[in-house]
Amino acid sequence: MSDTQRHWDQVYASKAAEAVSWYQARPDMSLAFIADSGVAHDAPVIDVGGGASTLVDHLLAQGFTDLTVLDLAAPALAQAQARLGAGRAGQVRWLVEDVTRFSPSRRYALWHDRAVFHFLTDDAARAAYGEAVRRGLAPGGTVIVATFAADGPSRCSGLDVSRYDADALSRHFGNDFECRATERELHVTPWGATQAFTYLRLRRRD
Repeated sequence: MSDTQRHWDQVYASKAAEAVSWYQARPDMSLAFIADSGVAHDAPVIDVGGGASTLVDHLLAQGFTDLTVLDLAAPALAQAQARLGAGRAGQVRWLVEDVTRFSPSRRYALWHDRAVFHFLTDDAARAAYGEAVRRGLAPGGTVIVATFAADGPSRCSGLDVSRYDADALSRHFGNDFECRATERELHVTPWGATQAFTYLRLRRRD
């Protein structure tokens, strides 16, 4: 087990989903970006670093039928599965994977990532993430990625992060992707602190 996996296992083994800084009862910005992408409800969608996020709950409620949630921390996925219950959890594919070592076995129409990419603080990890996106995303597919904004926190959960404005974030995906939308979000943590996020929606060129 890597140090990174051990760290995140400990975070989720010791805290409830509602007690972490990134918790959202309803991930409105992500849901809006997914809706605006026009992805079909039967198309394959992956939530990278989804962990215990409630995004999967809302997508199931909206009628999405081909959902995958990937996270490094098995305890995070276990929290989501327990919340959903066996019936709804059984409608989702759950992958315990490090995204920088992820070799997708299929192509997804939409790749969603809220707050994984900003934990990749070295070029090799970011390049590996980009390769996973290219292997796993269908031509014409959508990437939705959210990171701390340039004026957001410099650390999270005891780890350093990289911060981005929309242009800097878009450049990491290169010319294979066309930026379709950007947005800034001020996320309020469960204890009332405000964190600035940058959201980006990209379309993979055919």
